[in-house]
Amino acid sequence: MNDEFYMDLALSEAWKFQILTYPNPAVGCLILDENGQILSCKAHEKAGYLHAEPTTIFFALCKKSKKFKDDFIKAYNAKFSSNIKEDEFGLLEPKFTYEFILKNHSNLLKNAKAYVTLEPCSHHGKTPPCANLLKELGFSEVIIGSHDENQIASGGGNLFKSAGIKVKFGVLKERCDKLLEPFLAYQNGGFSFLKIAISKNGVASGGIITNELSRTHVHKLRSIIDTLVIGGNTVRVDRPKLDSRLVSGGKNPDVLIYSRSDKFDKTIPLFSVPGRKVSIQKKLSLTGLSMFEGAGEFLKLAKDGKLANVKWLLIYQSSNFKDGKSLSLDLNLKPLFSGNFGDDSYTWYEILD
Repeated sequence: MNDEFYMDLALSEAWKFQILTYPNPAVGCLILDENGQILSCKAHEKAGYLHAEPTTIFFALCKKSKKFKDDFIKAYNAKFSSNIKEDEFGLLEPKFTYEFILKNHSNLLKNAKAYVTLEPCSHHGKTPPCANLLKELGFSEVIIGSHDENQIASGGGNLFKSAGIKVKFGVLKERCDKLLEPFLAYQNGGFSFLKIAISKNGVASGGIITNELSRTHVHKLRSIIDTLVIGGNTVRVDRPKLDSRLVSGGKNPDVLIYSRSDKFDKTIPLFSVPGRKVSIQKKLSLTGLSMFEGAGEFLKLAKDGKLANVKWLLIYQSSNFKDGKSLSLDLNLKPLFSGNFGDDSYTWYEILD
C-alpha cells in the first residue's frame, strides 16, 4: 500500500464530519504501527473536543493495550463522574485525555507513522498542540496532505523536523485542500451550501423523503450553522418548523426567509421556536456558516450565478421511489464525497460554472 491509499482513508473519515466541526476544520488521521499495520483511523468530530491526531492516537493505544484502555476508563469515570463503558467513549474531554496519553503511552507507538490531512497544530488553543503529542510519543514519520496557512497554528512540520521525525507534505494535496475549503471560507467571512433531499426517482417535495438517520444528520448540521436560509414559497406551502429536535441539546438556527414579500402567517411553526431570530430578505446578505434548505428553488439561482458565494451542494437520496414531479434542471456538479445513512445515500458536490 502507498501513501495515497492511507491518506485516502483519512480523508474519507474526515468527510463524515464535514461542517460538523465548525468553526474548526474537518481533519482526518490514520496511524500505522512500526510494522505497517493500521491501528486506527479517526477524525476531529466537534469543536472543543479532541482533534483528529489525539483521537486517533487514543484509539491506537486502546487497540495496542487493554491495560491502557481499562486504566483510562477507570480514571476518566472517577474524574468526571461519568459511566464510560468499553468501546463507548463518545466525545472525550480533551485536556484530560491528552495528558493521560502523555503519562501512560508506555512507548507503545514508538516508530509509528501518522497520516494527517492537515498539518498538525503546534499551539495551545482550547486543546493542547497535536504536533507535540506526536513528537513525545516517538513517531518516526508524519505524512501530511495540506499545509496549515494559519500563522498561529502552523509549525507542526518544523517541529517534527527539529525532532528528527521524517516529514512528507503534499500527499493528495488537492483533495485535502478541497476538504478545507469551507473552513477557509468561513474564516474569511462566510461559507454557504445548499442541501436537498430527493427520492430515488428525483422527487424533492411532498413530505418526508429520507430516513431518520439522514434527517438526524440534517438536524446536526442545523445545530451547528449560524443561519438557515429558506425560500418564502417553501415556508408558505410546507409550513416547516426547521428546528434541531432530533439532536439532544441541539441549538436551533436563526432563519432567513428569502422572499419578495414580508407577509407570512405567523402561526407557521418556524416563527415560534424559542431563542431564534427570523429575518426576511429580498436580497441575500450572509456571513458565518449558512445552509440553504428546500434547495429546489435555489438550484436555478445557483446555476445562474445569482448565489455567487454558494459553491457546494449536499444531496440526500432515499432508496425509495416517490410519487411526484421529479427535479428537472441542467446543472454541472463534481462529486466530492459520498456516504450512507442506512439505505439512504448522501453526496457532497461542488457546483461547477
